[in-house]
Amino acid sequence: MPMDARDIESMIKAAIPDADVTIRDLAGDGDHYAATVISESFRGKSRVQQHQIVYQSLKGQMGGVLHALALQTGVPEG
Repeated sequence: MPMDARDIESMIKAAIPDADVTIRDLAGDGDHYAATVISESFRGKSRVQQHQIVYQSLKGQMGGVLHALALQTGVPEG
């Protein structure tokens, strides 16, 4: 069963409350998404650490209900 983009966004925001999250459905099938997650909490963390935080927020859905997620993370500019 596909995962809804709003559910992905909600799970990320629940774990990272200050996150600015943008989700795009890449294939229109509910299984392949791209996410951009910007959060001050990522400051000082490596890109790998930032991605781990996001994947942890998805509580094991990656590889199961959520087949593929192209992830971009960063800190707010300014």
